[in-house]
Amino acid sequence: MPQQPPKYILLVDDEKDFIEPISFWLRSKGYDVAMASDGRQALDAISARRPDIVFMDINMPGQGGLETLEIIRQTDQELPVILLTSAYGDEGKIVAARALGVSGFFAKNYTFEQLMQVLQVTLNTHRGLRPSPEGEKP
Repeated sequence: MPQQPPKYILLVDDEKDFIEPISFWLRSKGYDVAMASDGRQALDAISARRPDIVFMDINMPGQGGLETLEIIRQTDQELPVILLTSAYGDEGKIVAARALGVSGFFAKNYTFEQLMQVLQVTLNTHRGLRPSPEGEKP
């Protein structure tokens, strides 16, 4: 059986101190990771190569996560997008994100293990994606 290529994850956040450790950790687990610092860069990255999943900050300067998700949904209803939130999320933005078909939310104060759980659940249950035979591996 041919080995599947690693899952490709796009991390989008304007806080490098937040996404760089996550990127390093995901790469250490065998994932292919790209980073973008705002919504426009995220859209460019998605058009260059469609990721298997996007983790995107809901609050970014300029084009934020909600605006970017709305643009993504105009052409791709299936791409799993997890929005990154602070510990104190804005309920109005969460309701709007659900209406746009967000796949889930991840609080920035969660652990790497919780990130892996959200990642695996999303990849395993999202239509069109199949779980890896070994479970935790990409």
